[in-house]
Amino acid sequence: MKTTIAGLAFAASIFSTLATVGPAATAETANIWVRADGSNFMPRIVDAFNKGHENQIKLDIIPNAEIIPKYGAAAAGGTAPDALSLDLIYTPSFAAAGQLEDITDWAKSLPYFNSLSPAHVKTGTYKDRIYGLPFSADSSVLIWNKKLFKHAGLDPEKGPTNWAEIEAYAEKVNALGGDIKGFYFSGNCGGCNIFTFTPLIWASGGDILTEDGSRATLDSPQLRGAIDLYRSMVKKDLVPAGAQTDTGSNFFAAFAAGNIGISPSGAFAIGALNTQYPDIDYGVTFLPGKDGGWSSFAGGDNFVVTKGTTKIAVVKEFLDFAYSLEGQTILAKYGSLPVRGDIANEALKDLDPRYKIAAEAMAKGRTPYSVVFNDLINSANGPWNQMVNEVFFGEDVNGAIANAQETMQSIIDSAPQQ
Repeated sequence: MKTTIAGLAFAASIFSTLATVGPAATAETANIWVRADGSNFMPRIVDAFNKGHENQIKLDIIPNAEIIPKYGAAAAGGTAPDALSLDLIYTPSFAAAGQLEDITDWAKSLPYFNSLSPAHVKTGTYKDRIYGLPFSADSSVLIWNKKLFKHAGLDPEKGPTNWAEIEAYAEKVNALGGDIKGFYFSGNCGGCNIFTFTPLIWASGGDILTEDGSRATLDSPQLRGAIDLYRSMVKKDLVPAGAQTDTGSNFFAAFAAGNIGISPSGAFAIGALNTQYPDIDYGVTFLPGKDGGWSSFAGGDNFVVTKGTTKIAVVKEFLDFAYSLEGQTILAKYGSLPVRGDIANEALKDLDPRYKIAAEAMAKGRTPYSVVFNDLINSANGPWNQMVNEVFFGEDVNGAIANAQETMQSIIDSAPQQ
């Protein structure tokens, strides 16, 4: 077969084009960890990302109790994942340890940066540099059983708006008798009570730590008032006896059983009740202050990047997708509140309207800032947990507050500078 001049010219042009383009870029895979709390929404958003992008995400789901020590050990040993969906309260600790990438410039370049959850951004900041950005979100709210309210002669569509109403409504529900109780909280769970009890204090003008986490401020009229509310309900037998020893295992389950009138809870309860307990008719409102107003604990995860990762471009691409309307809608549908306030309503528009109350609570929610949060608050042997159990159920309220104040301040003073 003869080769024409035109054919040679065409072949030459193709070769020239290929030479100019060079070899195709190789897709990369980044490894991300998430705690088990995110096992409903995280696989779905990762799957959606992987289907639409050449770069891929490999997801590992780690048990809640294991993820913090496991990540700490992996970061120290050079085997950490490229990125992590990290309980936001721990972001300052890992930033202080030098295990996270400084992502300040990237974060501030995002056109919607000022619309991201303020509480998440605050806990993601260490010494004026950003090490974590909001990823998933939860908020603390107050829920009530509408059926029990109606049987007790209360308006089933109206939740409590102050402390006096919480106690009065709980008494009326409690009067129904049998195994029905007016109120429930997990009395031996530091994490549960920082999430749901502290907002009562915040909404009344008090706090347990200064804004920068440098000083404990436990001994306040607001804290003592909130303690008196719980102690009064315990003494009136409005709270099941099992609450005293509950380390959190019944935090949600007690209300889900259908015989509790009122319970402080979280936005997560909306999805759980709707899917697992559809027969329970319930309302959602804000956690109120003594005389009105409200506050909320902004919980959830920050997205952090392991220092030194070579996959930061893939990680950024994934987070950009998570922040898109599609990503925020997937997160909302499967259990996380949106973290972008500017598109939150749109992401939630097809979901249960009670989510909008939880989203509003989260958007204005607060999160205590400390590089030693676990030692202060979450540890079963820590000062916060020991104090709340004693002041709710014990006799020496003054001694418990004084001891917790002293111990917390000692832990803070021994920590790295915040």
